[in-house]
Amino acid sequence: MINLKKAALAIAIASSMGTFSTATLAEADAGRIIYSPTEAIDLVAGKIGAALDALKKGDSAEQVSDLIKDALSSSKEINASDKVFAARDKIHNKLKSARKHVNEGDKKAAEEELAAAQKSFLALKDLL
Repeated sequence: MINLKKAALAIAIASSMGTFSTATLAEADAGRIIYSPTEAIDLVAGKIGAALDALKKGDSAEQVSDLIKDALSSSKEINASDKVFAARDKIHNKLKSARKHVNEGDKKAAEEELAAAQKSFLALKDLL
């Protein structure tokens, strides 16, 4: 009798797993936009470009830092392979370094880091 209960439970669990898959029901939250990897890369490169323009225009360090922070958070939208994730993490270091330079007042170094980060983000398309 104990073995019969165990077998019935195992069959019930197996059948429920086969009929109900959470992956097939997965969707974005209401109001959330899902980007393809190339669109997300272009979006982040555009935000880095906006931060670079603000830096060249002479905006305050706080505004430029906020733009860089926005680019960092937007880069999480890039859903691709492990190679792309590893490369994205290296570019994050450039953005963080640029943000640090902006906060320290070294605009030239920040400008170089932002330009390199933007170029590197656009190069991610080659890894797709």
